[in-house]
Amino acid sequence: MPITAVTGAASGIGAALSQQLREAGHQVIGIDRANSDINVDLSTPQGRQQAVNEVLERCNGVLDHLVLCAGVGITAPNCGLILAVNYFAVSSLLDGLAEALGKGSQPSAVVVGSVASVQPGGDQQPIIELMLGGDEAAALELANREVSPSLAYAGSKYAVSVLVRRKVHEWAKRGVRLNVVAPGVVETPLYQASTEDPRYGEATRNFVAPLGRGSQPQELAEVIRFLLSPQASFIHGTVLFADGGMDAMMRPSRF
Repeated sequence: MPITAVTGAASGIGAALSQQLREAGHQVIGIDRANSDINVDLSTPQGRQQAVNEVLERCNGVLDHLVLCAGVGITAPNCGLILAVNYFAVSSLLDGLAEALGKGSQPSAVVVGSVASVQPGGDQQPIIELMLGGDEAAALELANREVSPSLAYAGSKYAVSVLVRRKVHEWAKRGVRLNVVAPGVVETPLYQASTEDPRYGEATRNFVAPLGRGSQPQELAEVIRFLLSPQASFIHGTVLFADGGMDAMMRPSRF
């Protein structure tokens, strides 16, 4: 029975994926703020370390798969929180669970990014290098002082994609594949909150994929399951856009 740890397991993509994996015979270790197997606050270093420790205890130090779905969006109380959850929690759990994954059977990991990672200007912010350099205090302070929520979100998702791609040699030596799935609109509570936001609601509602609809969490869960599976055995370090054509619509000549 494969053992798979999933953050953000209580709602949205994480909940759909956890259900699908359990039905497929996985032992799922769910991680979320509440209503999960491991209830922690991933916005804090203490919560991240607790999550790592409890996962290692539950899997006896051998983990087959890891999926990092937990994230916050533009309606977060402040921009620092966006960076803390979307980037620093991902970085901490990847580092903390890499060794256990290296002992797993056909091990693989997937990080949920976003099509927002290619938003113009998202890759040019000073917070990017602070995140990639591991300076959480400085990154959060700068984000709260100078960055808009939309750029904080885009920057966090860009940085996490770069982080994954920089790990291709290190993780390949462990025998672990690592990829990013980049959704567009997913009909989750997080997306619903953004459509109702007085600042960004109209723009969010008007940003429609060429396929003419948002995706369902179950659809993204299926993509993640593919990336975890032996059928994706030569896919490593890739950012897979599952966005209904949004990336192609925004930058047709770049890929």
